[in-house]
Amino acid sequence: MEMIWKWLLVTAAVAAGWAIGRFGRRSGSEKVISDEESVRDRLQFLFTNYSDQAVENFVQSLAVNRDTVNLHLSIGSHFRNKGETDRAILIHQNLLARPELPARFQPQVTFELASDYLNAGLLDRAEALLHQLMGDREYGEQASKTLIELYQQEKEWQKAAQVARTLLRGHADPAMVKTLAYLTCELSEQALARDDRWESQKLAKEALNQDRECVRATFILTRLQLRQGNFREAGNQCLKVFDQNPQFGPEAVDRVMKMEREHGNLGRLSKKLRKLYQQYPSTTLLLALVESVERSSGRVAAIELLREELESHPSVRGLLRLVEMAGYEKGMASDEGRLISRIGHLLLANRPVYRCVSCGFSGQQLHWLCPSCKQWETIRPIQGVEAE
Repeated sequence: MEMIWKWLLVTAAVAAGWAIGRFGRRSGSEKVISDEESVRDRLQFLFTNYSDQAVENFVQSLAVNRDTVNLHLSIGSHFRNKGETDRAILIHQNLLARPELPARFQPQVTFELASDYLNAGLLDRAEALLHQLMGDREYGEQASKTLIELYQQEKEWQKAAQVARTLLRGHADPAMVKTLAYLTCELSEQALARDDRWESQKLAKEALNQDRECVRATFILTRLQLRQGNFREAGNQCLKVFDQNPQFGPEAVDRVMKMEREHGNLGRLSKKLRKLYQQYPSTTLLLALVESVERSSGRVAAIELLREELESHPSVRGLLRLVEMAGYEKGMASDEGRLISRIGHLLLANRPVYRCVSCGFSGQQLHWLCPSCKQWETIRPIQGVEAE
């Protein structure tokens, strides 16, 4: 009997609160409480003070119409945000199954249920519902983007690319164009892993046609040139990155220097590196230029160049290199020099090298797809005295 009274009191409190919030008069001297705030407060009271069975009974008995759909959705979202995904799924499934649900709310409820399935790891069910929504005028774009994220998580690059192409038929969104280019790069990487060089090259060029600033496609074409033994062409291809996005210039320089050490002549690069450094100064480019000058003109000239540039573009890495080179040139390495070098390398050892310009995620590895915000090509080399 006591349980019945509690249930009646709770139902009356929620109903009264909702009715007052919706129909109550506003007065200049009273504090106005919006429907959303009123509902949230009363729902929190219900969730906190009564059993799971009481809450479920309340949801089952609550009418479904255009005035109460948002209340159902609020309850479902509350459970999902708390991690009680099973209960959120039951609420949204119940809502969809009710024949009195107004048709205009069906896409919204379907999307909420798909979100529940994603949280629960029921990816097949989420995929099916998101496909249903792809053609919807209001939720089609959001569903498509969520579907792409799902396929990216599952590394289903072909499916993700197909959804991106479908989405781009409606309008040319620059962010989605970049996404499609990087999905095409993933397919190119898969072909390269199978040693299908022709297919890999075709896909990399397709990615560049989709987005001419796609840095990753240029790096893939560089690797293809290397596999064919075209070392000079590979170097020229790699340095095109400076025309696409100079922030990735240090990545290109590292690759070119590695190629030249193994297969070429570092000295012949000095003129090209000097020209690039004048346009796009960075620590990595400066150290590459110094190494090239050392090979072509000797250590004294390289030290002089490094000392001069550090005056205007100071960096920890540049200073450490200067200390090492000056010590070797004098035929000795002082205790102070060794100590400076050791401390400097310790300072740099654990610092992040890359940072996402969108969400701030940082680390020591270059990810083309940010692990945090799931955006492509937003992780860049960090700039500054301790970096580039």
